Amino acid sequence: MKAYRLLTEDDTSVFCHKVSEALSKGWVLYGEPVYAFDAARGVMRCGQAVVKEAAGDYSAEMKLGQL
Repeated sequence: MKAYRLLTEDDTSVFCHKVSEALSKGWVLYGEPVYAFDAARGVMRCGQAVVKEAAGDYSAEMKLGQL
């Protein structure tokens, strides 16, 4: 099964660490990163899709971050 996650965070080093942690656990970048301005909070937000091959069948109860 191929698992998909969209990692999001404010545009700080926290976002980079979140993506780096996913990569260190075998997730692979999927597409380009995206950036958007959160007008309500006055900050830039980042997003990056990642995918990973995982054993078993998909279930909505899966904790994708723990794959």
